[in-house]
Amino acid sequence: MKAVLMEGFGGIEVLKCGEAETPVPKENEVLVRVHATSINRPDLVQREGKYPPPPGDSEILGLEVAGTVEALGPGVTGWQVGDRVMSLVGGGGYAEYAVAYANHLMRIPESMSFEEAACVCESYITAFLNVFMIGELKDGQTAILHGGGGGVNTAAIQLCKALTPNAKLIVTASPEKMDRVKALGADLVINFKETPDFSEVVKEFTNKKGVDVILDHVGAKYLAPNMSSLGYKGKLVSIGVISGIKAELNLALMMVKRQSIIGSVLRSRPVSEKGEIVAEFVRRAIPKFADRSIVPIIEKVFPIEEVAAAHGMMEADKHFGKIVLKTA
Repeated sequence: MKAVLMEGFGGIEVLKCGEAETPVPKENEVLVRVHATSINRPDLVQREGKYPPPPGDSEILGLEVAGTVEALGPGVTGWQVGDRVMSLVGGGGYAEYAVAYANHLMRIPESMSFEEAACVCESYITAFLNVFMIGELKDGQTAILHGGGGGVNTAAIQLCKALTPNAKLIVTASPEKMDRVKALGADLVINFKETPDFSEVVKEFTNKKGVDVILDHVGAKYLAPNMSSLGYKGKLVSIGVISGIKAELNLALMMVKRQSIIGSVLRSRPVSEKGEIVAEFVRRAIPKFADRSIVPIIEKVFPIEEVAAAHGMMEADKHFGKIVLKTA
């Protein structure tokens, strides 16, 4: 099968399109004929040799797929060859075929294209898990979403507007993306280059109450302003550490305000736990995709042969929403 291969670890130059052995589905797995996948930030980190796949998963890049069921492994029920599906995968998405656990599959609504479906699993489930299942954002509350314009951030904005339409959203973004973030539904957009310590702006916006949930992938650099921006019983959900892993924490303030800091990673969770997350996402969020209340934002669709250019676009932070690879 056609697949993206790596000639060692490093920059985009290590990515090559070549031939790989077609995987065979094991018990409770399904072989998916991949029509499209998408680029995610962890793919870049794995390409650099800093984020290996979980044991037993494919070494090929790619954390989500959209396509059709090609074959069923032993013990799989509820699915048929030809079904249109999208799924999280532990690896292997950048290829013509990939295996996925049956309990991670979701049916693609008739209203969605394969390219749109390829955007859903990693970014939208990550946003849903951390904002709603872990952060427990309720309608009428206030949240900070960092990284305006990225896949997870745009997904989080769309999910918040669809599931908690009265929630107030504060989003940090680069100057060139602020207008699009605002148009997507953010109530307040902060230029993080001009205002790296955003806590005073947040306090003014919330009348000193602070926010209920923060979704953060920045890490060390934002710990102090995040905690200062959190309100009573607020939750900081940390999903990334691009600015570093060590920072000072005022424990006394955290205790007095009964705040929580929660670390979260999706990829390394047990298969059964991911299945439970997927089931909840299907129940609460998929109807919003089906009726087009949520439409995935695609910056550009690249053929699989142009994977290096796709990675280059993400590295340059030139995208808004998702970057898609078309494999069929």
